[in-house]
Amino acid sequence: MPASYTYLGPEGTFTEVALRTLPETATRELVPMVSVPAALDAVRNGEAEAAFVPIENSVEGGITTTLDELVAGEPLMIYREVLLSITFALLVRPGTTLSGIKTVTAHPAAQPQVRNWLKAHLPNAVWESAASNADGARLVQEGRYDAAFAGEFAAARYGLQALETGIHDAENAQTRFVLVGRPARPAAPSGADKTSIVLWQRDDHPGGLRDLLGEFAVRGVNLMLLQSRPTGAGIGNYCFCIDAEGHISDRRVAEALMGLKRICLQVRFLGSYPRAGAGPDDVRTPLPGTSDDEFMSAADWVARCQDGRF
Repeated sequence: MPASYTYLGPEGTFTEVALRTLPETATRELVPMVSVPAALDAVRNGEAEAAFVPIENSVEGGITTTLDELVAGEPLMIYREVLLSITFALLVRPGTTLSGIKTVTAHPAAQPQVRNWLKAHLPNAVWESAASNADGARLVQEGRYDAAFAGEFAAARYGLQALETGIHDAENAQTRFVLVGRPARPAAPSGADKTSIVLWQRDDHPGGLRDLLGEFAVRGVNLMLLQSRPTGAGIGNYCFCIDAEGHISDRRVAEALMGLKRICLQVRFLGSYPRAGAGPDDVRTPLPGTSDDEFMSAADWVARCQDGRF
């Protein structure tokens, strides 16, 4: 397997900045790709060891392109996640003034994060989406647009200047990125972990979602993300992308997954991995009756009953 990581490029994306926070990148070739699907396909095709892609932001929620790629196609698995604080700069060619900006571009996920600023300062500018924020900067360099919202660090890479900096509609905005590889044994639990799965219902019926969520609730498993995505099989046909607190080796999580496997048409395991930025204060004490010891004690009691030793 090539010792390389692909990522959403070109050079100068927030994705690249987040990727370079991983210590192992010092020994990997970092390969920019034109899109999230291209980055993930390189892993599926054996051309790269792993791909690093955005999956969620704190303003708009899940990055649908990434979620849909993980839902469909040959299975992949999440190994790591990184959180990155996001603020934008308005990048322009030298000499451009605010009054001279008629067209702006950036990745679609950027628009909700700068919408109010754009309305206040460039109400008549036409927005067009780019494959990434850095690609938007490249398009400005080529003269195809007047300005791009991107990281200030991308200005030098593309010969642009930051006309405005610190642009964000929401304070403390963050984007979550994940390192995705081919399926393998999950890393040992860290004590502050996350498990990601995709669920497909057997049929559409009243209380169907409640039944799915109940498998987590009765075992004291907290959910950190729940998002529906269309399956492509027609209006009203959805699957559910879920991030649950805990590791698949935790008995409460494992039994929740077993319950879901029994009642769902399909369950896709996307990995158990350390939660980014989690510290000692983020380690949740299991609810009464949901610790590993209590699950094992209950299983032992059932076994003794079966043997007539109750």
